[in-house]
Amino acid sequence: MPIFRRHYRLPEMQGTYSIKYVLPALVPELRYDELEIGNGGDASSAFYQLKNISDVVNVEKVRSNLLKYCGLDTWAMVELLNKIKSCI
Repeated sequence: MPIFRRHYRLPEMQGTYSIKYVLPALVPELRYDELEIGNGGDASSAFYQLKNISDVVNVEKVRSNLLKYCGLDTWAMVELLNKIKSCI
C-alpha cells in the first residue's frame, strides 16, 4: 500500500485514498452514489436503528439496503485488488 500511495494518483481520487473516491476513479462502473445507503456512517446508523423498527416491511427494506451496501463494499475490494494487480 505505501508504494501505491506514493506512485498512484488520479485527479478523480481528489487527493484521498478513501474507497469512496478510489473506486469510481479505478472502477467507474461501481458506484456508491446509486445506493440508498452509500457510506459507512449511514450503514452503521441504519443497522443500529433496526432494533427500533417494528414494521416488518421497513425492516426488510433497511436490511436489503444494508446488504447491497456491504455487498458493494466487498465487491469493490475485489475489483480494486484486481485493478492494482493489473498495474504491477
